[in-house]
Amino acid sequence: MHDDTQPSRVFEFSKQLSAGVIPVRWVPDLGYGYGYPIFNFYAPLAYYIGGFVSIFGIGAIDSTKVIMVLGFIGSSITMYFLGKEFFGKKGGIISAIFYLYAPYHAVQLYVRGDIAEFWAYAFIPLAFLGAYKIFKNEKTQGLIIGSVGFCGVILSHNLSAIMLSPFLILFMGYLLFESKNKAALSKYFGFLIILGLLLSAFYWLPAVTEAKYTNVLSQIGGSADFHNHFVCPVQLWESQWGFGGSAPGCIDGISFRLGKLHILFSAIALAISVYLYKKEKEKNKLTLFLCICLLLSVFLTLQPSQFIWDNFPYFSYLQYPWRFLVFASFFSSLLAGAVFSQLKSLIDDKRIVKGAFLATIALVFAVYLKLFSPQYLNQKTDVDYTSKQNLNWNISKISDEYLPKNIHKPKSPNDVFSGIVAYVPTAKIITVENQKILFENAKKPDAIWFSQTSIEDTSNIVTLAGILVIILVIIGRMPLL
Repeated sequence: MHDDTQPSRVFEFSKQLSAGVIPVRWVPDLGYGYGYPIFNFYAPLAYYIGGFVSIFGIGAIDSTKVIMVLGFIGSSITMYFLGKEFFGKKGGIISAIFYLYAPYHAVQLYVRGDIAEFWAYAFIPLAFLGAYKIFKNEKTQGLIIGSVGFCGVILSHNLSAIMLSPFLILFMGYLLFESKNKAALSKYFGFLIILGLLLSAFYWLPAVTEAKYTNVLSQIGGSADFHNHFVCPVQLWESQWGFGGSAPGCIDGISFRLGKLHILFSAIALAISVYLYKKEKEKNKLTLFLCICLLLSVFLTLQPSQFIWDNFPYFSYLQYPWRFLVFASFFSSLLAGAVFSQLKSLIDDKRIVKGAFLATIALVFAVYLKLFSPQYLNQKTDVDYTSKQNLNWNISKISDEYLPKNIHKPKSPNDVFSGIVAYVPTAKIITVENQKILFENAKKPDAIWFSQTSIEDTSNIVTLAGILVIILVIIGRMPLL
């Protein structure tokens, strides 16, 4: 897979957890031997799971596979509950299967290897489910589910959270339009977002405030300039399945299929909703809204949406417009579930509906299952990802954007730093004399890392406050609005 650093990150994370470090921000062996605070900036949630698994003696590669399996299964479970809430049990099952076996899901797992974005895939349904439950007057349950879902997306993949926010706000706006008690509902929706931000503050506050001290901005532009990575419309229907990368134009080494079944079932859902709209207006409004969201998510992958990308500064951080295939897969999977809710109004014979249901599941497996396969099997072992030499050089040079600006980067393995590094969590510059005093009972470090701010401590307190609010809500000690 493209991101061939995952087992190393899991290994480094487990080392810190084993030492009792929570939250984990620092990894000692990457950054060419200097170490660096990668998890101040790179979303950490999946690595907490992998790190805890690794503590119990499971190797780095197998621990990485565990978090991939959990992320894969988790996405189907959360989508089932959302689809069930919208369209009943059959609709929930169909939505879950379409979401699970969407082609872009296979790209995430077997081509890109982007565990962070892969895990966000599983929390997106929870954010929408929480908002919908609040709308259905299940306010406490909805608030908890929605805030945990929103928090989960932030902690899994901050870029997915940027993409999620406008769609979630749009969905909340739709629910407010449909509600008779708009004032109370808007307060709960606001509380959901605020609580999600509080719960994840230990991560995003340092990420926002301290990124300027790193080289992370070097990831914007160049080969990752979004202008060169728009999807051609034909690629959404059919594009060659490959394990390469994204390139300008319509011929890429990676596939950007939305999925033929996803497109066909979305079109069927739209057609039935228009046909039945006058007969069952309320029931079909949601389906039509989902169609609008699907079209918007697809539009944002295409060249005509460039004016939006040019005028929203944070969009440049997304790098690749095809990232919105996550949401195109999400909305089209829900629309597939909507079809089986609509069939009840069109067909009285339950046997026909059941037959169509089973045939659809079989069709999904027949069409998509072949995509969920590795390009080849290699013989790498944990040593390839966890030995100090490989960590200090081979893995470090793949991802070094979280090092400080203007740091001297080694040109070869022989130049890798091999001295003692000390981490000093203060903004005050310490002189050579003070170093000797500070470390008089230990070996004098050859290099010192300085934290630029004390925001980490503040962010931890904010997150603890969010956890306290959730606990009080659960036990009923906090009266809600």
